[in-house]
Amino acid sequence: MMKSKKIGVLLGGLSAEREVSLKSGTAVHRALVAQGYNAVAIDVGRDLADVLRREGVEVAFIALHGRYGEDGCVQGLLELLQIPYTGSGVLASALAMHKRYSKQTFAASGILTAPFCCYRRGEAVKMADLPFALPLVVKPVQEGSSVGVSIVKQESQLAKALELAFHHDDEILVEQYIKGQEVQIGILDDRPIGAIEIVPKNEFYDFEAKYTDGMAEHLFPARLAPEVYEKVQQIGLAGHRALGCKGYSRVDLLVTEAGESYVLEVNTLPGMTALSLFPEIAAKGAGLPFEALVSRIIESAALSTKVN
Repeated sequence: MMKSKKIGVLLGGLSAEREVSLKSGTAVHRALVAQGYNAVAIDVGRDLADVLRREGVEVAFIALHGRYGEDGCVQGLLELLQIPYTGSGVLASALAMHKRYSKQTFAASGILTAPFCCYRRGEAVKMADLPFALPLVVKPVQEGSSVGVSIVKQESQLAKALELAFHHDDEILVEQYIKGQEVQIGILDDRPIGAIEIVPKNEFYDFEAKYTDGMAEHLFPARLAPEVYEKVQQIGLAGHRALGCKGYSRVDLLVTEAGESYVLEVNTLPGMTALSLFPEIAAKGAGLPFEALVSRIIESAALSTKVN
């Protein structure tokens, strides 16, 4: 159906994850063209609405990451223009991108997530006021790819971690550090397709480990007991559904030695680069090579609302 449509692959954008998005979008565009789709790559700027009209785009494949792309902003614009698009709708995208509200939604849905506190710029952050002890994780509320994230093991490290997080956002999250296996669940067409374990060479799966070849080992399937493996997939699906996501997503969890699974976040537009995890999970867990995955995603493009 989509091969008769003009497809715009939205990439680049205005966020701190611009370079990653350029790689994701370029890979997606090449895969679409190779399969005979009429696709054009569009580097997203503030004139996006004009460019979409000028290019005659009828369907959008969103390959953006971070602010103004993964947070519901572009989705809202596409709804106004009545251009079907890939991935989750406006509300789910905004919820997933905002770590405070997504964690509150997880908790309300009975999904385990690390204890946390939120602070706005100008508010004092004191160890004595926190309901949990060191170590801590400090992160911006609305950034992805571990941008601005720090692990604080000593109180003397807190000020620097706060400065880094506030550099990227006016609101930050301070949460209890959970020691466990880093496991990520792929969700496609509202079902889990596998769990992959990440063993980073850095202290945690940070930006460098995510996008530098050789900085993290990917183990598929994740090294979990069969019953735990099935459980984490269902928890991943529950997180996806709790936020109202659709199409596809990647759910990040930490699994402790006791088998407890803490949901970190849901990525509504997971990376599609050569080192990205979602395509790897799709290939190994669902037998979908990259081109087939891209085709599957574009064929599911839709609008959240219809205008008569």
